[in-house]
Amino acid sequence: MGRKKKTLHDYAAEFTDLAVKRHLLEHKDSGETSVIETLYCKSCELPMRVRRDRIMEHLSSGRHYRNQRLIKQHGSRPSLLLSTGADIGGGLSMGLDSSLLPQPSFMLPTNTCSTSINTSVSGNIVPSPPSYHHQPLLSVHLNTISSTTNIISGREDQTPSTSSNLPPSFSSVQRRNPPMPSKHNNQRLIISEASNSGVTGGVIGHFIGSSSLGSNIGLAVFGVGHGSKVLLQCLTEERGCCLYYVVEDQFSEVEKAFNDELLSKTRVLREQDADIVLNDQRVAGVVICSPPEVASAIILDALRAGKAVLSEKLLSLDQQSAEACFDEADRYGKPLVCGFYKRFDPALQFLYKKVRESRTLGRIQRISTVNRMYPSPSLKGLKMSGGIFYGSAVFDIDVVSWLLGESAPDTIFSLGHAFCQDMSAMKDADAVNISMKFPSGAIVNLDISQHCTKSCDQRLEVHGSQGSLRIDNQNCLGIVENGTSLPLYSQTHEERYRNAYIELFRHFLRTIKGKEQPSVTKEQYVCAVQVAAAADQSWQSGSAVDLRNEALGASIIKTEII
Repeated sequence: MGRKKKTLHDYAAEFTDLAVKRHLLEHKDSGETSVIETLYCKSCELPMRVRRDRIMEHLSSGRHYRNQRLIKQHGSRPSLLLSTGADIGGGLSMGLDSSLLPQPSFMLPTNTCSTSINTSVSGNIVPSPPSYHHQPLLSVHLNTISSTTNIISGREDQTPSTSSNLPPSFSSVQRRNPPMPSKHNNQRLIISEASNSGVTGGVIGHFIGSSSLGSNIGLAVFGVGHGSKVLLQCLTEERGCCLYYVVEDQFSEVEKAFNDELLSKTRVLREQDADIVLNDQRVAGVVICSPPEVASAIILDALRAGKAVLSEKLLSLDQQSAEACFDEADRYGKPLVCGFYKRFDPALQFLYKKVRESRTLGRIQRISTVNRMYPSPSLKGLKMSGGIFYGSAVFDIDVVSWLLGESAPDTIFSLGHAFCQDMSAMKDADAVNISMKFPSGAIVNLDISQHCTKSCDQRLEVHGSQGSLRIDNQNCLGIVENGTSLPLYSQTHEERYRNAYIELFRHFLRTIKGKEQPSVTKEQYVCAVQVAAAADQSWQSGSAVDLRNEALGASIIKTEII
């Protein structure tokens, strides 16, 4: 048995932006009637060719996105074509949806100085939005749209079919212009737009060279509302990549993150339409900014669709789910990059080389970090990220383990308090101090707070047997106030780590190209999150956790915060 051929209704069911309409045609000479079924885009009112690649290409186009915005803002889409009902009206009598019968035509590139239109085409010119340019229209035989319609005889069973013969009356339409020159043989037709409003025909396309798509890496981003502004900015500014899709239910968040120029070229989808992204072969990588509770499912789907993945936040708060993500990445041979962004900070990169590669400081005895956020994260964001231990502390834990070259400490003890009443209601702390002792004897102290005045406070000091190095707050003015290194100007946490996010994103692009392997391994990720879980457990119980003798939960890293 062969594979069942998909009907127009199958495509309409698969893509929510598509629909099928029926048109009843009566032939004067024979008196018989036929029903034409047309697959078309509801937003653009454009007849679609029954080919998955053409459908995906249209749904991802900037023109489709603009039409969606017009409908959202004004409630309807303005007509974009010439009304040409007199061309075919003599041979057809419309019974159902007479305004929705497509007429074939091509849009051909011409001299921009030419403004004439073939006078044999009757009808009125309907104005187009400023972003569209008028092109002369060329009528051709209606066989050119046979792939977009079903023709059903009035005497037969009206079961949808994706292929059939056109009615005889269509053969009366003649080609008016010569065929395309041979120099266009290496180009392809892209269905661009059509209007069924007051038009008795229309498949319109324009030719573009195949090289126009370029060699940029195609990307999509999920969960814009939860993403870092710096990381999202990297998606639009970094050369060598192209953002095709944004998947976000809250359109207001998309408008905050991206400008109108980018959105005119990028398609915005709801999460329920994520399959469009996963099925688009142009998309090579996916950036996931969604919170951990939903990120793992998106990651697994993306990897199985053959996409590389950058997860800005934790993959999951469930250990088995997190490990499954790494396993799927190995199975499908696609990179999975974890968003431990602090590793990519230029200052920390320099410190790492001194500590690990050149051994300038000798044997490391002590590491102290200060991580005080500005501005304070929202309560909703804290809750969705898993709280202070999983939204903040885990990144410092990863940095310390990375510098020491040791996966986990022997002993960990945490103290914390909720100075904010809302944080107390969430059963979480907003200021913690974590002390750890590693197998090498190194003692580590992490000072983490969700509250900081005026500017973020980010410091780190490494003391070894042969000296010490310290990363202080960045101060581009070179001026200190009251004997501290806090800058006179306000600096947010994301501004402080702007370069780190840029380097993280570039690392992701290099992994897609096969030039690098993901910097964070499965073992490193799992250990960092397990240590964060032990720190949380120590704070909850008020006693130290001995990781040498006390096993952490094998499946649950973090329980839900109420």
